[in-house]
Amino acid sequence: MTSAETRLYRSIYLLSIFTIVYNIVEGLVSMYFGFENETLTLFGFGADSFIEVVSGIGILQMVIRIRHNPQSAVSTFEVRALQITGAGFYFQSAGLLAGIILALAEKHKPSSTLAGAIISCISILVMIWLANRKFRIGKKLNSAPITADAQCTMVCIYMSVVLLATSAIYELTSFAYADVIGSAGLIWFSVREGREAFKKAKERSYEECNCH
Repeated sequence: MTSAETRLYRSIYLLSIFTIVYNIVEGLVSMYFGFENETLTLFGFGADSFIEVVSGIGILQMVIRIRHNPQSAVSTFEVRALQITGAGFYFQSAGLLAGIILALAEKHKPSSTLAGAIISCISILVMIWLANRKFRIGKKLNSAPITADAQCTMVCIYMSVVLLATSAIYELTSFAYADVIGSAGLIWFSVREGREAFKKAKERSYEECNCH
């Protein structure tokens, strides 16, 4: 392995650690404000961050593996992480659906969605930076798994956009169903990502991500 490749693998390793730490912080903050402001979309967004932590740990293991042997097969640990991630997305979807039904039945409205707008803006900026960095490193290393990870990071951006749109709409217009619509959007992405995680676990591959 050349010195340039060593530096690139070290960079993607540090980016993977940053992704895990960032998602932990984002998850804690989002769930706190989601609970305090009774905002289902923000709370669900926070729960998604913790699912991404599990996924991130699997990605970190993948980076360590290919750093030592780029041609090595997906490990059992990585497959298990994918399965847990997939299950987490499905459980999150079920929880959000139950929350939507309850919110509609009780005609519930959030007290504020300002925190969701702020958190989503920060998340969009951070995830765009992460995705671009991962894309560049993946291309330089000609690594399909790293490039696929960058593509999957784009899903976090899409979810953040959903959170931003619904938070802004409610904050500006007090539209009663904005939070419910935002939660439904998160369910759509969660089911899609859960299915993708199980597919990759079954195929023992990190090389595809249908996130476009």
